Amino acid sequence: MKRVTERFLRYVKVDTTCAEERDSVPSTLCQFDLSRLLARELEEMGMQNVYVDEHAYVYADLAASAGHENAPSIALNAHLDTIPDFPGAGVAPQVIRDYDGGEVALGDSGRILSPKDFPNLSTFAGRTLITTDGNTVLGADDKAGVAEIMQACEEIITEGIPHGRIAVCFSPDEEIGHGASLMDLERVNADYGFTVDGGAPGELNFETFNAAAARIEVNGFNIHPGTAKGKMINAGTVAMEINSMLPSGEVPEKTEKYEGFFHLTDMSGTVEKATLSYIVRDHDAVFLEQRKNTLRLIEKLINEKYGAGTMVLTITDQYRNMADLVKTRPEIMERAKSAIVRAGAVPDIKPIRGGTDGSQLSYRGLICPNLSTGGYAAHGPYEHITEEDLEICKNIVKYIVTDE
Repeated sequence: MKRVTERFLRYVKVDTTCAEERDSVPSTLCQFDLSRLLARELEEMGMQNVYVDEHAYVYADLAASAGHENAPSIALNAHLDTIPDFPGAGVAPQVIRDYDGGEVALGDSGRILSPKDFPNLSTFAGRTLITTDGNTVLGADDKAGVAEIMQACEEIITEGIPHGRIAVCFSPDEEIGHGASLMDLERVNADYGFTVDGGAPGELNFETFNAAAARIEVNGFNIHPGTAKGKMINAGTVAMEINSMLPSGEVPEKTEKYEGFFHLTDMSGTVEKATLSYIVRDHDAVFLEQRKNTLRLIEKLINEKYGAGTMVLTITDQYRNMADLVKTRPEIMERAKSAIVRAGAVPDIKPIRGGTDGSQLSYRGLICPNLSTGGYAAHGPYEHITEEDLEICKNIVKYIVTDE
C-alpha cells in the first residue's frame, strides 16, 4: 500500500464532524484530535515552526533549500472537518484491490455504489478502489487533501528535493464557511497558495460561486381550527408558499456549469412558527445580488398579504468568486498546469460549483486557486477515491512546490 494511502486511511478514522450554528471555532472539539495528530507527524518528518492554535488551525513551514531562497513562498491548505449533516464518526473504509469496474455493495447498509449513478467508476477497473461501508462519509473531502500535502512534504524532505519556502496550514470548519476566517496569514507568510480540496486528478479551479445564506422565519397566528376562518395564519403553509415563489428550475438538481441556484437546505415548523434555510449561489456577483433581491421582494409581498412581521428574512454573505483576483497573477495558474502535466495528468480548468477556503483567502490577500484530490461523490455515503489518484494528486502537490 502506498504511503499516501496509509495516511489517508489513518486520517479518515479520526472523527472531525463539524456542527452548524456554533459560535466557537472549531465548532466541534473533536477536530483538535486530527490537528494534534498532524502536528506530531509534521514535527517527526522535520517540518519547522509547527503550531496548533486555540482554534485547531495547524501551521508548519519548511525553509527554502540552499540556492532557492528567492523562489516563491507557496502555501498549501486543506481542511480538517467533514460535513455536519451526515455521519463522520466510525468510518470503516472498504479497500477493493483489482476493482472490476462494476457495482459495489457498501457494507451491510443496503446501499450500492454503481457505475449507473457514477459513470467514472467504469474507468477505475484494475485499480484499488476505496469506498465507505455505506453508513458514513469516507472523508476524502478533505482528508485526501490533508494526506496528499503531508506525504508530499515528507517526500520532499526525505528525498532532498530542492524547493522554495513551503507553508502548510490545515483549517477547521470549512464545511460551514469558517475555514479561512481566522487563519493567521502573517504566520503563513506566503506569496500565494493552493487549496487541495476535491475533484478528479488534473482539475484546477480558480472560479467559485459568489455565496450567501438566507434564513427565513415565518410567524403565524395559531387559533383553534374550528374558529380559524379569516383569522389563522398557518406558518407552515406560508412557508410552502414562500418556497413556491422562487423559480422552480433554479435549484441544484436542475442546474449546471455557470448556472446559479436557490437551495433549500432545511425547513421546520408548526402553525405558530416555521423556518426555512437556503444557500444562494451564482458565479456572477450581479446575478447573486438579483437573487437576494428576489428574496427581499418575496418578504415584502408576504408581509403585505399577511401582515408586517409574518416573514423575517436574514441574508448573510459567505464568500466571493476569486476569479478576478487569480487572473491578475497568471504565473500561478501556469505553475499549477506545469505540475499537473509533470504528474502525468491533463490540466482541466473548470469552475467550482461551490467554494473553497481559497475564496476567503484570496480576498484576504493570499491568492489561492484549488487543486484536485481525486475524490468523488463528496458529502454522502457514496464517496470514493482510488489509491492511484491519491498518488497522482500527491505528486501534483509535490511538484507544484518544487517545479521551477
